Amino acid sequence: MSFQLRREEVLDGEQLKAMLAQNPARAAQAILMAAKHGIVEGQALLGQILLDGRGIERDVALAFRWFGIAAEGGHLMARNMLGRCLEHGWGCTADARAAATHYRLAAEAGLDWGLYNYANLLATGRGVEQDHGAAFSLYLAAAQSGHAKSMNLVGRYLEVGVHCARDYEAACLWYKRSAQGGDFRGQFSYASVLLEAGNVDLAVQWFRRALHEGNLNFLRVGYQTLLHAQPVEVRELSTEYKKRIDELSVNVT
Repeated sequence: MSFQLRREEVLDGEQLKAMLAQNPARAAQAILMAAKHGIVEGQALLGQILLDGRGIERDVALAFRWFGIAAEGGHLMARNMLGRCLEHGWGCTADARAAATHYRLAAEAGLDWGLYNYANLLATGRGVEQDHGAAFSLYLAAAQSGHAKSMNLVGRYLEVGVHCARDYEAACLWYKRSAQGGDFRGQFSYASVLLEAGNVDLAVQWFRRALHEGNLNFLRVGYQTLLHAQPVEVRELSTEYKKRIDELSVNVT
């Protein structure tokens, strides 16, 4: 995407992302201008910054509207974000069935996040009939396209061997790929199988990586797991997790 910001200045999508990091308010003005001129990428970006309150006053209802406009223009991530809004009730009434429809459309078009989010609903039976076999197939498709969060879930299905053939070796490989791809849950999963294999030093490294990357809910679960872990050098990580939990809890409103 590119558009005219001023007569002498043209920005593309990557430049806008860089500007968002350096000068969110200026980037927001450029994105707003692009959206108003009918540029679909700008409309999707406007929805995202309105949802996040980045460089512009947060307005989840208006974010939902702009995601809808961009989705009608064929923007797949905006379609996926419509699903996210409907799933969580951001700027609209929560409606898991409607969310599933948007996720399914994004998934059918091959968007990795659409595959992942639709699989999540299928796995839990929210808005759709529960179907673990279909969920696994979608996670696998997303994982094969490089989606790190889906890689971790493929690993989980293969490790347990429910709704698919059990393959522990393949599960470990998917956990490793997920961890290397930056997913904190994948990092924790990979650390866990490393620990089980007796590779304590490397497991500690990955548990610590997950600590720095993870969100509050994940850290709370990880803390409880590590609190009773063996050996002692792994169990001691629970103190670091608890410290990080306390730091993040202060910022929760």
